[in-house]
Amino acid sequence: MNLNEWFQKGMTAEEYIDSMNKNKEEMQSIYEAFQLSKEDKEILEQVKSRELKVIALTEDWCGDAMLNNPILLRIAEEGGIETRFLLRDQNLELMDQYLTNGTSRAIPIFIFIDQEGNEVGVWGPRAPQMQEMVDKGRAGLPEKEAPDFQEKQMDMYRKLMSSYQTDEKIWRVVSGSILGILLK
Repeated sequence: MNLNEWFQKGMTAEEYIDSMNKNKEEMQSIYEAFQLSKEDKEILEQVKSRELKVIALTEDWCGDAMLNNPILLRIAEEGGIETRFLLRDQNLELMDQYLTNGTSRAIPIFIFIDQEGNEVGVWGPRAPQMQEMVDKGRAGLPEKEAPDFQEKQMDMYRKLMSSYQTDEKIWRVVSGSILGILLK
């Protein structure tokens, strides 16, 4: 299947959000709170003429998708980028073409394409600065065999999810990273 066919197979944002069972309210609250800067809007004005589309490989249970998808939606709206969502676990044939580090089915993955279906950029699953933050948090965890590893890991992820929902600096990092792909 070519990328235009995958795009056509995808759900609209409204269909995806309606189908969500997890993180729906959290994702919508980020979407409502996040606004693009004047500079971002000027950049996206230049993107409009390219008539791009984006395929978002995602799942509603994913914390990174909860953070990144609403930011993508704001960018797509402002940049005139038509968006479709595909669930990772139902679209492994496509997912396996966009593995993180060649091995991981990490999501979300945003595949930007032109009108002919040519890939023009890929983003995900995290902004580099966010990956550094996660790596630092993981480095501070005890060994996996330690009796408190799972408790400490869950605590780290709870704090991360909380910051994803409230920290505007994180939202700016993500939007800047996505915009960087669009400007290439």
